[in-house]
Amino acid sequence: MPFLLHYIKSHHPKAYAALKDLRSFLSTLLMADTSSSSADPPPPFDPLKPAPPVSYPLQTLEELESRAYFKSFHYPFNKAAVKLPASTAGLPKRPRTLVCHDMAGGYTDDKLVQGGANAEAFAIWHWYLIDVFVYFSHNLVTLPPPCWTNTAHRHGVKVLGTFIMEWDEGKIRADKLLASKDSLRMYADRLTELAVALGFDGWLLNMEVTLDPGQIPNLKEFVSYLSLTMHSSLPGSLVIWYDSVTVDGELIWQNQLNDKNKPFFDLCDGIFVNYSWEEDYPKLSAKVAADRNLDVYMGIDVFGRSTYGGGQWTTNVALDVIKKGDVSAAIFAPGWVYETQQPPDFQTAQNRWWGLVEKSWGIVRNYPKVLPFYSNFDQGHGYHIYSDGKQIYSNQWNNLSSQSFQPFIKYSGESNTEPIKVSIDFKGASYSGGGSITFVGTLDDKAEFTARLFHAELPLGNSPVHFTYSVKSNGNSLLSLALIFSSATGEKKSVLVAASGNTLLTMTRFSSRFTSVVMPRRVTKLEQQPGWTIQEMSINMAGHILTEIRALCYRPKPERSSAALADGTLSQAPSDYYAVLGDLKIAADGENMKLPPSDSWNVVSRFMSWTAGSQGSKTLSVEIDWQLKAGYADLSLKYNVFVEKLDSQSRLSQVAHEYLGEAFVQSFYISDLQVPSGISSLKFIIQVCGLDGTSQKLEDAPFLQLKVEAS
Repeated sequence: MPFLLHYIKSHHPKAYAALKDLRSFLSTLLMADTSSSSADPPPPFDPLKPAPPVSYPLQTLEELESRAYFKSFHYPFNKAAVKLPASTAGLPKRPRTLVCHDMAGGYTDDKLVQGGANAEAFAIWHWYLIDVFVYFSHNLVTLPPPCWTNTAHRHGVKVLGTFIMEWDEGKIRADKLLASKDSLRMYADRLTELAVALGFDGWLLNMEVTLDPGQIPNLKEFVSYLSLTMHSSLPGSLVIWYDSVTVDGELIWQNQLNDKNKPFFDLCDGIFVNYSWEEDYPKLSAKVAADRNLDVYMGIDVFGRSTYGGGQWTTNVALDVIKKGDVSAAIFAPGWVYETQQPPDFQTAQNRWWGLVEKSWGIVRNYPKVLPFYSNFDQGHGYHIYSDGKQIYSNQWNNLSSQSFQPFIKYSGESNTEPIKVSIDFKGASYSGGGSITFVGTLDDKAEFTARLFHAELPLGNSPVHFTYSVKSNGNSLLSLALIFSSATGEKKSVLVAASGNTLLTMTRFSSRFTSVVMPRRVTKLEQQPGWTIQEMSINMAGHILTEIRALCYRPKPERSSAALADGTLSQAPSDYYAVLGDLKIAADGENMKLPPSDSWNVVSRFMSWTAGSQGSKTLSVEIDWQLKAGYADLSLKYNVFVEKLDSQSRLSQVAHEYLGEAFVQSFYISDLQVPSGISSLKFIIQVCGLDGTSQKLEDAPFLQLKVEAS
């Protein structure tokens, strides 16, 4: 919403309401102008027609009532695959952060369920600062794209969709919604059904319309009934009310919790307070909420539109006041960083902005919390994809569902004086996925540098825990892991999971500073992917809790040449340091995930369509589905989809295994696959990948072979 409209909305609600008529008039003129254009309009979206799967909202109450979404071709692809961990079912008893998406109107790169081709697509990766994520747009029913639910759930963050009514059209819809108790309950049931079926955790209710006072009892019944049905159908779910229409039916934003909006607050799980509050409003709202003070989410518009503190690079000003008021925060439109192209680049600006949030609010979420734990540091976009150090895809891509557990890399500031720069690298070779953590800078021979990777909350049992990590470095750079543990009595212990090298030198250097130093029990150097080394070791810290994982960068002691010893000029000057951390796996010792064998799957095709091309070539569009046979448990996280193109002699084409994409449900739609002349069959391979980072060998993976249709 432009600044002027936002200001009028907050300070002159009656004038704002009058502007709705002007907006409607201008929209009519615009439509008339568009209809007179000679350009052909794009064909209307047909949800029943097979096509590359997309996420989309519901625009009308009729769509909601008829359950039309469940008949859509796209519906099965939009189910979230990652469930919210049981440990995060309830909300913490502390001030919380709710983040409301609203990036460029919603449904941009993220609407492409199977991923897109924009390596610079918008993403959020500071999940350790977030409790609740709301996917917002100005459509009637905003359904979160599954990529957001998958990555948020992976990090323990709840996800809400949005149900909004605004402007003149919203008033008409509100009249229909609130016509009777039967109608409001029916629509609430439909909303509940959608959330449960698609795997997200509730709703933000935004009723920005003026109502007749006589409609308020039914509106209160709608809020109450939706909350009850969501809670009974999905324990731990949330319904949040947005500060909009009052109990008098007036559309006047209160900018605090008071007697005008508290009756709605009392019927649901919280209130998202409008942004134009004043300094004492958080404390006043907390007093009104009484023992539910943490369910009050004070709004902050990051664009700075009539928001306390100005938003943008001073968002932390409002956060400080909110936290002091002992209520929660609702951060609206953090996509401002991306939309306004804050310098010098999105990665740096995003880390800087969220660094302000962390400085004000602190870390609110810890992981790992359970085993197995795996991260390849992928942010869900990049310029290539690797598997076990081998490149399998060399084009730009984006898919937030692919985002792995994100490290807690601390923003070091614009005037970074640290000797080592720590960052996620998307362009250099990865070990797994599309990213890795790079450590680049200078260190002298005696210097060390530590960087936090994860704040953990991982209780350890009586069995040893196995650590595996991939690393690549120049010959004079070493990278180890420093682990911090806490005992039941609060005693701190530190363990250095050391890099391979001279054991005696390592012990001499670090044994006095760590509780124990553990050397690798196995070191594997990849021959086909030069530079990568796999380090494996086990530790036994029974009864302790792993609380922190840090990277330790250092250099081996210099070689003592006879010439240096003779003249005493052994150099201690800083020199270049370079190391890459490719992935990290933590598992109970001896417990490797066993993936179901290839013959345990049924793989079928649907909606096959061939199109003839030039010089005997063809294109194929087809849906591939797979399902486990009875008796097998599916422990997979994702599936990589490949194709082999075979001639009549079953010989491979030039590309042995062409990577098509990854799926998080057991279906994948292939659109316009190019099939050159001379290819007689296509072998589609479904590589099953586990929660611990393991993946099937392609020769052991389930597959489906299709004959190329004769011309």
